Amino acid sequence: MPDLLEIRSLAKHFGGVVATDEVSLEVRAGEVHALIGPNGAGKTTLVAQISGSLAPDAGSIIFDGRDVTRLAQHQRVRAGLARSYQITSIFRRSSVIENLALAVQARSGSSLGFWQPVASESGLVDEARLIAAEIGLSDRADIAGGELAHGEQRALEMGLALATRPRLLLLDEPMAGMGPEESQRIIGLIERVRRSVSVVLVEHDMDAVFRLADRISVLVNGRVIATGVPDEIRANEEVRRAYLGDEALSA
Repeated sequence: MPDLLEIRSLAKHFGGVVATDEVSLEVRAGEVHALIGPNGAGKTTLVAQISGSLAPDAGSIIFDGRDVTRLAQHQRVRAGLARSYQITSIFRRSSVIENLALAVQARSGSSLGFWQPVASESGLVDEARLIAAEIGLSDRADIAGGELAHGEQRALEMGLALATRPRLLLLDEPMAGMGPEESQRIIGLIERVRRSVSVVLVEHDMDAVFRLADRISVLVNGRVIATGVPDEIRANEEVRRAYLGDEALSA
């Protein structure tokens, strides 16, 4: 598979703290690529640089053959690179369909007035209903965002990102704070989404990572210490010592 995203020697410092230290990695078209590592390893900082919400001090980001290192976040979204919870926060008083229709409107440049009821433009609502079905919220379409369960709200946030029609979706700990049932819901959603969208996944749930990921990169102290398929990462002694440990590797 060709590389969709290429990170070249990406570096970010906060005073004397090195958050990402000459990070280089590639994400292939069609894969789920997981980023794992201990707290403070630089994973979220790396995702922030990829998405455009944080500028790197050095290095470059190549997306679909184009250098996007200096592009603003909204320009990267238009190019097909989306980060789920940074597209927009959900409108808690608006229904699932209204949330999704507004996201479709923002992408499509519809002439509909922003605060005019989105139900007045059928094309927006039709696409919103398709996205609601994809994220498993069809039966909750008329429920206000603020009344959804935590896992449902995370699914809706992913739906808002999908409304931009990305080629690459960045997910930063999508299962954080969830119980087993909600986590299974998000795992199922990622398995559906991956059929049409490449995914970079930051996640501490190792069961989910090893189930979902085609390849895994391990960050420790801002550096990539290993990249490989799940079995290679399980068997890597340096990864075992630095992060996973014997219990996780034998699970």
